Amino acid sequence: MRIGTVRERKDGEYRVGLTPEGAFALRDEGHGVVVESGAGEGSGHSDAAYRASGATVLPTADEVWATADLLVKVKEPVESEYAYLRPGCALFTYLHLAADRPLTERLLESGCASMAYELVRRPDGSLPLLAPMSQVAGRMAAEIGCQLLKHPGPGRGKLLGGVAGVPPGKVVIIGSGTVATAAARVLMGLDARVTVMSRDLARLSYLQENFGGRIATRVSSPLAVAEEVAGADLAILSVLVPGAAAPKVLTREMVRSMGPGAVIVDVSIDQGGAAETSRVTTHSDPIYIEEGVIHYCVSNMPGAVPQTSTQALTSATLPYVEAIARLGVAGALRADPALAQSLSTYEGKLVRGPVAETFGLEAAANPFL
Repeated sequence: MRIGTVRERKDGEYRVGLTPEGAFALRDEGHGVVVESGAGEGSGHSDAAYRASGATVLPTADEVWATADLLVKVKEPVESEYAYLRPGCALFTYLHLAADRPLTERLLESGCASMAYELVRRPDGSLPLLAPMSQVAGRMAAEIGCQLLKHPGPGRGKLLGGVAGVPPGKVVIIGSGTVATAAARVLMGLDARVTVMSRDLARLSYLQENFGGRIATRVSSPLAVAEEVAGADLAILSVLVPGAAAPKVLTREMVRSMGPGAVIVDVSIDQGGAAETSRVTTHSDPIYIEEGVIHYCVSNMPGAVPQTSTQALTSATLPYVEAIARLGVAGALRADPALAQSLSTYEGKLVRGPVAETFGLEAAANPFL
């Protein structure tokens, strides 16, 4: 099989889907690897490093897409890449289709087999290809929230950790998964006052014990969220329903209740956002103010730390890429139920029920489950 990777076109995205080490491993197994020139520069990987690994470096993305049997990316194709989608080239990347109807429709029109990193799901429920980037995004959410509260800028000028004689800032994290855990760990180190909210009582119990009681936890409900968010300095939204749109856990009124100069970091924006006031932003224009509250809703947060993110992501994805290269798309999906969960479109059919429900489209059964 010939595996390809290209330079990412999404704003502020400097990660790359395949490292030289990954290319070497695939070449060592007898597969061809094609890489767009400059694809790895943003994450510290030169064309020379890819050539040394045995990959073929091609001048343009057009050539890579045209010759690859499997295209390995980081982020979903943007509109300028839609024309490259075709039946003979499978796509393996983050997709988040429930927040992107145009891409969903284009994938169906193209007949491209698409598999989403975020939907690879093991029998124990873990999401091995989402977890590394969730760790990065959680840590970044805490750092960004702290920075946006400062002056100069629109923040209220508050140090989350406080100092002697001055109480710490109030942070509310909605969600209790990997993002929430990583954010809470950073914020706890800063001595902020942190409350984690979730409907998963078992997970809240784990966090309470894991952090030695240094954070507060509360079962999430509309009334409870409203009470906790009122007057909060920072809200981090990390709600995840795999493969579906994120629920709106913060109403406009709740956002307003935080007060001027507060900050929302919506990590759920990949799936449409978890606040009624959330809308997608970019690394080049990351914030806006609504109801007096600063919103940071960048949909590819880990792209800002591409060296760390690329290493973490490709270490997780490479075994699945190797399996697809060795067995073919259909063979790999049949052999691994966790990978089969990732299938989103196949032979012009949408096999993700939650996405179909979101857009009012017809869903087909996943032939590999």
